Amino acid sequence: MSSALELRGTGCAGEEQNMTETDAFPKREMFDPAEKYKMDHKRRGVALIFNHERFFWHLTLPDRRGTSADRDNLQRRFSDLGFEVKCFNDLKAEELLLKIHEASTTSHVDADCFLCVFLSHGEGNHIYAYDAKIEIQTLTGLFKGDRCQSLVGKPKIFIIQERLALTVTAVDVSDDGIAVQASHMLLKIVENKACRGNQHDVPVIPLDVVDHQTDVPDANVTQVDAASVYTLPAGADFLMCYSVAEGYYSHRETVNGSWYIQDLCEMLGKFGSSLEFTELLTLVNRKVSQRRVDFCKDPNAIGKKQVPCFASMLTKKLHFFPKSK
Repeated sequence: MSSALELRGTGCAGEEQNMTETDAFPKREMFDPAEKYKMDHKRRGVALIFNHERFFWHLTLPDRRGTSADRDNLQRRFSDLGFEVKCFNDLKAEELLLKIHEASTTSHVDADCFLCVFLSHGEGNHIYAYDAKIEIQTLTGLFKGDRCQSLVGKPKIFIIQERLALTVTAVDVSDDGIAVQASHMLLKIVENKACRGNQHDVPVIPLDVVDHQTDVPDANVTQVDAASVYTLPAGADFLMCYSVAEGYYSHRETVNGSWYIQDLCEMLGKFGSSLEFTELLTLVNRKVSQRRVDFCKDPNAIGKKQVPCFASMLTKKLHFFPKSK
């Protein structure tokens, strides 16, 4: 007679990966709907913020004025919640992937969770580094249970403030002329620290026609983009937070920063240490959805709105209660 353990050991690779994730959960006779994540480790955890304001000229992507305000506000709020915040500005794709790989191979045994923020242009399932686009699933995949065991059973939060760009398929061209997809850079980094050749991208056509310098450099101007987002299944205990849902627009003020990050930081300041985190994100959705563009150089932008979204694969309640000193 086959045992349950023997049956669980068979199946496809995907099933084995899921088994790695779910086996972290203790078997309970009683199901507690109010069960919370264990958040009393020695450290809250690392929060990485990848901030991108300028891009390689060949991408033809406009600068993201106001993103430094988002970075600074997030750094302050997450520090207040006990995170060890690390900020990176305008990294190349190879450099960004290396930082992500380092984070995934670092021990998180004494940490409550992991958090990562991307402030950049984006399209569909990709975000842009300085010189190339990277598939989001390439980044999140490094933190699944079979590749980052010290985060198994712990929250893994990804916050993505992105703006859509319409692109031709972007490739990276090395010294020997071989084209390599940006999502394959990680393999090069892990195996041989990546050959550092001259890298270029096929030109990108941005959709944001109002994202340009204004006549008054210090004026706080609302800028509008069409946006498309696809929430990707990342695995157990992942929380994917997106600045905009499919079919809506993503707005960023050139002085105050993006609507989404402004309202997220406001809610974190008021309720970050008291409210369950997905409930807080719902408040952020409401706050952002109540905004509208009243003044803009582009008359077509007047009246445009924005609705964020999040995809939760969390399995318990998530609270950032203050840590005892």
